[in-house]
Amino acid sequence: MTTSSTPGLARFNTLAAEEAAAELHEVCASAAWGRTVLARRPYTGKEALFSASDAAVAELSAEDLAEAMAGHPPIGRPKPGDPASAREQRGMAGASEELKAEMLELNLAYQERFGHVFLICATGATGEQMRDAVKARTGNSPEQEREIVRTELGKINRIRLTRLVQDS
Repeated sequence: MTTSSTPGLARFNTLAAEEAAAELHEVCASAAWGRTVLARRPYTGKEALFSASDAAVAELSAEDLAEAMAGHPPIGRPKPGDPASAREQRGMAGASEELKAEMLELNLAYQERFGHVFLICATGATGEQMRDAVKARTGNSPEQEREIVRTELGKINRIRLTRLVQDS
């Protein structure tokens, strides 16, 4: 665990609350998560920031989790003009048209079953791995899936927070 602040983290720690809140919203669309992470500033290191994020994710209500998921585009359809979305879903970029069509169908079936987008930490995953995950997870109970989503959201938030506070 690091105990000294990096320049990127120092910048985040000293941003005006409104600016920091806006940057946190880009990390996670849950207002409750953002408020919790913001309230715990200043952070002494990335690990402290990650711990606060993980704790905030663990505390999200079902409604807060739904709000967080609403900020994520479906796998295979990154948000237009959003380089983070495209980077995170890079594994689908080179997928065959057949795999893209299959993912669309699987995403729709998942969304119909659970009422929200399929959320996975897609960074570093291939299109086939994402397809296999959505197939496997569609059979979960809503309670099981909610906890998997919570874990995946935590992973995504850590990756995005790392980018947020990286040294310039």
